[in-house]
Amino acid sequence: MAYSAEISRNNPSCFLFVIDQSGSMADSFGIESAKSKAQGVADAINKLLQELVIRCARDEGVRDYFYMGVIGYGANVGPALGGTLSGRDLVPISEVANSPARIEERAKKVDDGAGGLVDQKVRFPIWFDATANGGTPMCQALSQAKSTISKFISQHGNCFPPVVIHITDGESTDGDPSSAMRAVTEQASADGNVLLFNIHLSNNQAARSTAFPDSPGRLPDQYSQLLFNGASTLTPNMRSRAQEMGFPVGEGSKGFVLNADLVLVIQALEIGTRPSNLR
Repeated sequence: MAYSAEISRNNPSCFLFVIDQSGSMADSFGIESAKSKAQGVADAINKLLQELVIRCARDEGVRDYFYMGVIGYGANVGPALGGTLSGRDLVPISEVANSPARIEERAKKVDDGAGGLVDQKVRFPIWFDATANGGTPMCQALSQAKSTISKFISQHGNCFPPVVIHITDGESTDGDPSSAMRAVTEQASADGNVLLFNIHLSNNQAARSTAFPDSPGRLPDQYSQLLFNGASTLTPNMRSRAQEMGFPVGEGSKGFVLNADLVLVIQALEIGTRPSNLR
């Protein structure tokens, strides 16, 4: 049965994030958020990387169940992890754990024990920085993602299929990305085709937020429909996780989200990175 391969140190899987870093990512998430899209997405990616490190931690250390990578695209296209990981396409999760670019001190709201909230200082590792500059060369970025994933599959042919999570707020400026998306999802390990999530932070403020639809019929424009069509159908395990989180998904639901706020972006990342149980 597809999408059932064991994920282990001997048979790792892969997550690759493809992040729009064009100039429009400097816009805010909306009137309720002071954060830019670029900063909100960077915070979500860094939080997720930290959670994946914790998920892979065992008594003897962090086990390399996953390889991770981030491709940014805007004024430049290429690997976007910072610090000593700069320039690396894919990095084993143990190296991610040991090599944040820096540690920041952030304020986190916690229960004060009397029904209120107080700020608590927490350490927040940073691997990926917010950037917003240039156009939207989506086809070039997806082509690079395809090459990166192809290399991984050639070395791990029996792996749980790699998951590519693409976050963008605009239309491609270097052509129709449909064929580039197909080139990503047509790749396959022995366990199934590569999975592609498209998270579209549309500038169409009239478009309502939509998560994991099974049809493009209610999507507001041709471009959101194009990204829906390019996304993969959720695996059974991903559907179960989405249902646990309250999303009304069915067998045809796709890894597509439109007009997400930061909370929904984080939820989508959580669902996309829960392929199966680790062994």
